[in-house]
Amino acid sequence: MPAVNKPSAFKTTRSAKRLRRTAPVLAAGAALALALTGCTQLDTTSPSSVRKDGAAAKAADQGKFGTVDCRKAKCVALTFDAGPSENTPRLLSILKREKVPATFFTLGKNHIEKYPELVKQMDAEGHEVASHTWSHKILTKISPKEARRELERPNEAIEKLIGKKPTLMRPPQGRTNDDVNKLSKELGLSEVLWTVTAKDYTTNDSKLIQQRVIDQTKRDGIILLHDIYKGTVPAVPGVITELKKRGYVFVTVPQLLAPGKAEPGKVYR
Repeated sequence: MPAVNKPSAFKTTRSAKRLRRTAPVLAAGAALALALTGCTQLDTTSPSSVRKDGAAAKAADQGKFGTVDCRKAKCVALTFDAGPSENTPRLLSILKREKVPATFFTLGKNHIEKYPELVKQMDAEGHEVASHTWSHKILTKISPKEARRELERPNEAIEKLIGKKPTLMRPPQGRTNDDVNKLSKELGLSEVLWTVTAKDYTTNDSKLIQQRVIDQTKRDGIILLHDIYKGTVPAVPGVITELKKRGYVFVTVPQLLAPGKAEPGKVYR
């Protein structure tokens, strides 16, 4: 399996420290990108390897293709972290108009709590509703009991709203370890990281955000954006238009893996 650098080993830059002092939310976002820089290794599983394994599985154990077979199509997954927010209605309108499904890693406190109708709308319009924990605490830095609640609470809130628990989770700042993997497995959650980041927490320049995504995207890309920042949603139409021109097809993370399925306790990137 491919490997990425373990999040816990990254070093904080001066700029990240300054962001934490002046804007905690922005700093948390900055660490999302920095989280994958370090010197130790964390095993992850790629979408292509999941598809290969899924093809050999029994039909009952296979994931759903939806309208796209990513074994043949050049697929990418558009994902949004830390919402919903006041920007999300506009984003959902764009996605509906462009017929693009996305995966939303939703945050519980001040987000699912504040915008429950948007969570329902995400699900009703064919998007994947996933978890980004309850209050964005770093799972590798808190007690097992607290980490469990960080994962259980959004599961419960999402199930209450849409009638099903999420099966995917993105750990805050991308930080995970064996203990988090074990806990995720117990709760039926697979961990999803990313391969493309626009660093939209550093700028409100929508054109720059758009170009960063386009420059990094390759087949099977998992694109990380945030619907909580002002410059991000205006960048989405340009991202969609340009990537479609280049032959990419947008799918949710589960569709990206089909006919394979994400396995609870494993990390995908």
